[in-house]
Amino acid sequence: MDLDRPLENSAEGDKSAIESFLQGERGDVPHQKPADEFKSEENRSEGESKTDEEPQPMQPEPESEPEPAEKEEWMDILGNGQLKKKVLKPGEPDSRPTKPDVCEISFEGRLEDGTVVDKEDRIEVFLGDNDTAQGIDFALALMDKGEEAEVVIASRFAYGSLGRKPDIPPDAVLTYRLTLHNVRQELPVQELDIEKRIAIGLKKKERGNWWYTRDEHTLAIHSYRSALEYLDDTDIPGSPDESRVHFLLDERLKTYNNLGASQMKISAYDAALTSFGHVLSSQPTNIKAIFRKAKILKVKGELEESIEVVRHGLTVDPGDKSLQQELSLLLAAQRKDNTKQRNLYKKMMGNSTQDNGTEKKKQKSSNYGTITLIAVVSFAVAAIGAVVVRYKIT
Repeated sequence: MDLDRPLENSAEGDKSAIESFLQGERGDVPHQKPADEFKSEENRSEGESKTDEEPQPMQPEPESEPEPAEKEEWMDILGNGQLKKKVLKPGEPDSRPTKPDVCEISFEGRLEDGTVVDKEDRIEVFLGDNDTAQGIDFALALMDKGEEAEVVIASRFAYGSLGRKPDIPPDAVLTYRLTLHNVRQELPVQELDIEKRIAIGLKKKERGNWWYTRDEHTLAIHSYRSALEYLDDTDIPGSPDESRVHFLLDERLKTYNNLGASQMKISAYDAALTSFGHVLSSQPTNIKAIFRKAKILKVKGELEESIEVVRHGLTVDPGDKSLQQELSLLLAAQRKDNTKQRNLYKKMMGNSTQDNGTEKKKQKSSNYGTITLIAVVSFAVAAIGAVVVRYKIT
């Protein structure tokens, strides 16, 4: 089917039929005589009287002028022109998927010059889990089962300013032919066997890694959290092989490590510490988790704790260059911090000594004034006494 050709509307055919009919009645095409016109003169003479004018057939009069075929409408999903959808083939009414339904889809994405650069056939994605381009994820929520649509996606909701080497350039607008084949609900995790859990979990973990390499850390965090829901050994049906359980748990710890790294990128340090805590509780010698935990503690200003974590890491791997370098930086920062504290203490003590000296000087001055006042008062009293005595003698 031609992607650029609009679907024909049934109203267009109705309009053509009506116009053709009216043209015939207006004399634009030859008007066929009724069959009665070809009766013989003998039949006419037996009682039929020929009229001067032929009776005109009844003409249908439409109640209103036929409306032109409606133009195909684009749905502006976000209201800013960056994500638009047009229905090419309607699906089953009231059959839209909801999160976290599993959608079976096919799509073909083209650049503005028509080059096909992104194509998948009958893959399954979880709605709302960013398993594919964001624009496709948004559009699927507005499609019915069996629907085919054309979706125009701005780069922001496709492959962004990075593009995808070698075929998708930066800031590329993509036009997709998208088909929603089927919608189903996934079973709860508790009802999935270990192989299904591993398959779904690894797929979501890899998607998180993809987002991480593109510096889309919030989307990476979402994918990693989704992966952790499936990389779980709780209540696995049947009796799974022990080696597969160990594999699942190992992938779970790797996912936690990656989750913590993404959380560090958006400065969610407390959440990252929790993620690394999950790793270290099961693998106390995990160097990646040790190093990243030390980094976070350093950023939070907890140098003593950070140094302790790094030293623990060096007991695990004494030759690790990254840990050695980090310890040197931490010790230097600690010395600098101690120097600042000493200088601050000295400054505080210096001000205290100066304040004490000033207080003593004020006290000494006050004592001197008191003595002087007493002397003056004593002299005055003596003088008055002398005058009184003199007066009495006289």
